[in-house]
Amino acid sequence: MASAEAPAKARRVSSRARNDAVLLGAVELARAAALEVASGPDDVGEHLGTVAEGERLMSHRFAAGMRGYQGWHWTVTVARVPRGRTATVCEVELLPGDDAILAPAWVPWSERLRPGDVRPGDKLPFRADDPRLEPGWTPTGDEEQDEVAIEELALARQRVLSPQGRDEAAERWYRGSQGPTSRGAVASDAECTTCGFLVPLQGPLGQLFGVCANAWSPDDGKVVSLDHGCGAHSETDVSRRRSEWPDPDPIIDESTVEQVDLGTPGPDEPDRSDEPEGDERA
Repeated sequence: MASAEAPAKARRVSSRARNDAVLLGAVELARAAALEVASGPDDVGEHLGTVAEGERLMSHRFAAGMRGYQGWHWTVTVARVPRGRTATVCEVELLPGDDAILAPAWVPWSERLRPGDVRPGDKLPFRADDPRLEPGWTPTGDEEQDEVAIEELALARQRVLSPQGRDEAAERWYRGSQGPTSRGAVASDAECTTCGFLVPLQGPLGQLFGVCANAWSPDDGKVVSLDHGCGAHSETDVSRRRSEWPDPDPIIDESTVEQVDLGTPGPDEPDRSDEPEGDERA
């Protein structure tokens, strides 16, 4: 929370204006005016003093008793006509004092917005003077030169990335979670520059970045720095370790006879119960 700014220096007024008896004595008149504006009688506290604003013009200050308004005060300005003996209320205001707590200074929406705040369906206002962009390519009539700019460099747009925009993007990407200092990159065994799933970028950004095309990587489809890394590198492997619970050797039990029930023959099968066994048939 911001503190209240120091009040402006009071204008010089004469000693006669500061000692105006009619206005100095209008304390109850000023209090009654403040009570008409306040929500309750307890909102207007003790009289804090007066400030001479000019000839026949004076402000009475009262403490504000509302919760959340510490350091604020009611200011009731009273005046009188020349040679008049009656004070008249000019205005009533609730103003912050030197130690009042104020809300932060208002920031326009376009300056308050931060990356990540834009959701599906939201639209940003057009910014004609965006320093991250510069005018695109204007055809010159030279077929070879225009072909390089339009076909190879893709500059046939109203505006393209400016050097400032390119540098800001490179700085943001390199220091982000797809840069060399992320936890995954530090723990990896090899860098993306040697990975077969890296898709290189064209232009100056291609000197530092590429796009990951590995479905098993947490960075799949994202721009990664060439010195980034992860556990899904195409050329790394894991050591094959023997299981701590190997299968035991098979055991053959030759001392137990296992009886197998062949079942009752079906209606279409011949009954072979009376047939002699192999030795008897012989």
